Amino acid sequence: MSWDESKTWLEGNVNNPLYQNMLDDAATAPERNSKRRKVVTPEEMPWEMSRQGLLKHLINEQMNTRVETVDAYMQIIPPGSHSGKHRHLAEECLYVLEGRGYDLHQDCDIEIIDVYKWKPQEEIKRFEWEAGDVIYIPPNTIHQHFNADPDRPARLISSTNRIFKYCGLNDLEQIENAPEYQLGIKLNPELVRSLIKNKKV
Repeated sequence: MSWDESKTWLEGNVNNPLYQNMLDDAATAPERNSKRRKVVTPEEMPWEMSRQGLLKHLINEQMNTRVETVDAYMQIIPPGSHSGKHRHLAEECLYVLEGRGYDLHQDCDIEIIDVYKWKPQEEIKRFEWEAGDVIYIPPNTIHQHFNADPDRPARLISSTNRIFKYCGLNDLEQIENAPEYQLGIKLNPELVRSLIKNKKV
């Protein structure tokens, strides 16, 4: 009988109102959300000289907005330059605001037995893009963006779903840094203009 297990499951003195905490969290969510931004102005969007390249974050979990599941940033690639190279388990969608260039994608084979392993395939695929196009990055694909215009910057809007992170699948790996990356650099509009070397910007 199940009561034969009572010597095991009746053990323990720890008490914690976990269910009540969920109720309290749900009850206080409207007040908390009323203090979270629904509009983010350009002045409030943080710059970052990241290992992936020059970014302006539009929506991020750390920015106190109402957005619960999506992170988005604008990536600016200087003329003739390229982004870093990375791989992540979450799929990604990019809209090309301006410029022209190409992506290099390398699919990976995945094995999940006792541990999670991935191995790049031999083939590297090239995809051309220009302003108005949408670039799709499949899950677990090594990828890199290249600006093919020697005179003008390219701007891409990247969007990923942060649900992967909350499911324990925040598998993000930087393979190569962007050429412009400098640890600790503080960006401002003047410095960004000089980095993209475009007198028309």
